[in-house]
Amino acid sequence: MNSTTDEHLIGEDVPPGSANAVPPGVLKRAITASAIGNATEWFDYGMYAYGVTYISAALFPGEAEEATLFALATFAISFLVRPLGGLFWGPLGDRLGRKSVLAITILLMSGATFCVGLVPSYDAVGLWAPALLILLRMVQGFSTGGEYGGAATFMAEYSPDDRRGFCGSFLEFGTLAGFSAGALLMLGFSLGLGDEAMHQWGWRLPFLVAAPLGLIGMYLRSKMEDTPVFREIEEEGETEPKTGTELRELVTHYWRQLIVLGGLVVALNVVNYTLLSYMPTYFQSELNLSTDQSLLVPIIGMLFMMVFLPFAGTLSDRIGRKPMWWLSLAGLFVMVAPMYMLMSTGLVGAIIGFAVLGLLYVPQLATISATFPAMFPTHVRFGGFAIAYNVSTSLFGGTAPALNAWLTGITGNPLTPAYFMMGACAVGAVAMLFVVETAGSSLRGTEIPGTEESEREVAAMDAAEITAGAAARSSN
Repeated sequence: MNSTTDEHLIGEDVPPGSANAVPPGVLKRAITASAIGNATEWFDYGMYAYGVTYISAALFPGEAEEATLFALATFAISFLVRPLGGLFWGPLGDRLGRKSVLAITILLMSGATFCVGLVPSYDAVGLWAPALLILLRMVQGFSTGGEYGGAATFMAEYSPDDRRGFCGSFLEFGTLAGFSAGALLMLGFSLGLGDEAMHQWGWRLPFLVAAPLGLIGMYLRSKMEDTPVFREIEEEGETEPKTGTELRELVTHYWRQLIVLGGLVVALNVVNYTLLSYMPTYFQSELNLSTDQSLLVPIIGMLFMMVFLPFAGTLSDRIGRKPMWWLSLAGLFVMVAPMYMLMSTGLVGAIIGFAVLGLLYVPQLATISATFPAMFPTHVRFGGFAIAYNVSTSLFGGTAPALNAWLTGITGNPLTPAYFMMGACAVGAVAMLFVVETAGSSLRGTEIPGTEESEREVAAMDAAEITAGAAARSSN
């Protein structure tokens, strides 16, 4: 974007976050640039989750069940690296800007995903095969540690205050679109090539699509200016001077926000990764659905969820984020066990049960990008979000598929994943008690949005801008 276009991002007397602060075309490009990175990330997860049977057979030793468990554990390893990515990319994004970090992370993510399709088989190189896969998953996890927090922050800071829920819902639309695309691609190749070809070489093809996705995402992000909210504090010299300073400030002044966000992420991502990543394995191993049926049920559920995401985001702008989360947490806690019982009755029951759980999850999913960035002030927003989100996700989210498989195996109880989700929702409910409602609140400044201090700061900033604008006009 050239400087002329940039001059119109913030009107003379129009503060960031106001309805007319960002032209519609620029806002649409910001939403697209944010969502495509999330779609690329989840494109990889979709392919890995839906191709785990083929990946485990090609790259890991042992019998099928043992190899699958190794493959699921490798999926979890990438999440253990995510906190390091959050610690590195988050503070960097608060110092140098959101745009620069997001351009790098999407290249790393897509490059690592592409290379997964090139890893030699276990029969060809032995233990180097799983070792290379683990290395690539670690690169993917490290880059993702900055991707999601940055994309959500980028989108939230570009969005009008009264439409942040609606705009932010498209980031999660990208999540499901990417996951569904990866899953559908893997399923399509499976149906078209057959089981033997998929085990030999066909599973690699979907991973090679990641490279062009990453290049498109980098191009879109390189054409955007940084967010109006970030540039405002940058011009005032209020950005963090170095990483150590920001980390110290986060731990000293914003530890409550870190803990509360982490608690919400426990509920969010245990449900998320159980439903989206573990369910194909669960349907096949525990409910004895065929491979194709096990892949098809979550795809239908995700497409169903995508329809409702923008509506849920819009509703959160009207009634608030907290009522949406309470509805989701309570609904899942009550309904998850009955829906698991329904899913055990067969294909039709599995489709209905998954769709109900997905619909109950939508109020959380649709409001992540509006809720989480607003828990921190601008100068530590990227870092605070990235660190808290990724630490909690690495411990409780990415480990959910492997943990569910292990617990179900040792207990022999097919309702174990339901109980795990219920416990996660209880943790989220405790955290929700301490959340500040921020629907309609400004994200500007160095105070926590939604608080009285933030309202006073934003009012003072608005008054100063109006005075400066009037003085400039009178001088002309």
